[in-house]
Amino acid sequence: MLQVQLEVGPDPAEVGRARRWARSRLAGSGIGEDDTLAETLVLLISELVTNAVVHTGCPAVLRMLFAAEGGVRVEVADASDRPPRPRHAEGDDTNGRGLELVDGLADRWGWQPEGVGKSIWCEVDPAPAPAPTTPPQSRGPVPGPSMTPGRVPC
Repeated sequence: MLQVQLEVGPDPAEVGRARRWARSRLAGSGIGEDDTLAETLVLLISELVTNAVVHTGCPAVLRMLFAAEGGVRVEVADASDRPPRPRHAEGDDTNGRGLELVDGLADRWGWQPEGVGKSIWCEVDPAPAPAPTTPPQSRGPVPGPSMTPGRVPC
């Protein structure tokens, strides 16, 4: 398993730097920028780093762990020991959707104490290989003596 990490300052502008760093590390691991996995991971990283920076006002550490099977684990550790609190945003609310988004996009997520603070993590499995397609045998039923007009064969 390969692990890379980035120290993130307590400034919201650091979120953009974390996204750029993540894209370059994903590309270096063979996950292309247009790959759905890369897009999902960058969005998850953006949410987790934003939460750490905005809700704690402290520096954080972003880690990505690349599994041999192709999955990726993202961890964001911060100095706050307060557990994450998922919220439910209503209508036009401009925030409160971050952990809902993480829950919807990640295959698994959670948090754990780490040092004096905590680490929030999520994991995304590689997309399954597409099923092989077989060419169609025919372009539809061919009328024959056993077919009655107007009826569909079952």
